[in-house]
Amino acid sequence: MMMKKIAIFAVAVGVLLAISAEAAHAEKAEITLSKQYGIHYLPLIVAEELKLIEKHAKAAGLGEVKTHWATFSNGAASNDALLSGSVDLVSGGAAPFIRLWAKTKGGLDVKALAALDQIPITLNTHNPKIKTIADFTENDRIALPTAKVSIQALILQIAAAKAFGKANYDRLDKLTVSLKHPDALTALLGGKSEITAHVTSEPYATVELSNPGVHRVLNSFEVFGGRHTSDVVWTTDKFVRENPKLAQAIVAALKESVQWILADKKRAAELYVRVSKSNESVALIHGILNSPDVHYAVAPLDNFTVFSDFLFETGAVAHKAENVRELFFERAFE
Repeated sequence: MMMKKIAIFAVAVGVLLAISAEAAHAEKAEITLSKQYGIHYLPLIVAEELKLIEKHAKAAGLGEVKTHWATFSNGAASNDALLSGSVDLVSGGAAPFIRLWAKTKGGLDVKALAALDQIPITLNTHNPKIKTIADFTENDRIALPTAKVSIQALILQIAAAKAFGKANYDRLDKLTVSLKHPDALTALLGGKSEITAHVTSEPYATVELSNPGVHRVLNSFEVFGGRHTSDVVWTTDKFVRENPKLAQAIVAALKESVQWILADKKRAAELYVRVSKSNESVALIHGILNSPDVHYAVAPLDNFTVFSDFLFETGAVAHKAENVRELFFERAFE
């Protein structure tokens, strides 16, 4: 009888240990992701609306995974949210991502899980005297999401370095004002504020340029001499290590989202207008999506390192990426 009790106890202990081990290795059943404003984030909007992460998580054997979504106005807020642990993955432009990548290298080891788009950043103005960035004066104010930190601010600095020399890369920083894209658009088109220019993303760039009083000064593809990856999704090494199947499911969901957009851009435009409650027409969004300058892809372009090179060379970050794979988890290239 005693031997039987010992055997039963041993089996019970084994079961409990097995359950504990499984629990210890279980992946998250609930995650929070963030996106920002504009069609740069359309792959995330589609993934949320069509529940593609849930679909691919279930297909990976993870059961019912619940996703929560937050919307931030800039990359700095996204980084704060990720560091605080209030979100699991965030999205935004190259500049805030690379700053956090460099800051956490050897610690949290933040990297990008996937790219989102190849869409240019545009500098528009309603000041007829401004033909190039050399024409800005002390009387001008340039709106962008976050002064000195956002990808828009970085594009302006790269353009300034080319125009005035690397030592003067920050020459226009004193003219910049931090504003959300929708607010900056209103200020620029209203013509009654101090804002005379806006470094912006789509669809705001096209909406502004549809006004006869606004013209383009430059866009980032012109500055780069070709297209580049603009926005990415990033997270910590800890999240990817502890949730390998879920991380893969997120990448798979974004790949399907991109395919869904490219397969029917009219349908994608309709979804964007409906979900984002955009004031822009389906026709305008559809026209933007049909532009040869607008493309979506999960794998980043190699010249993404131009951003990290510039930030390192100007002393904004302490580390330089040797290649694009140093900035991304391998899942982005699979």
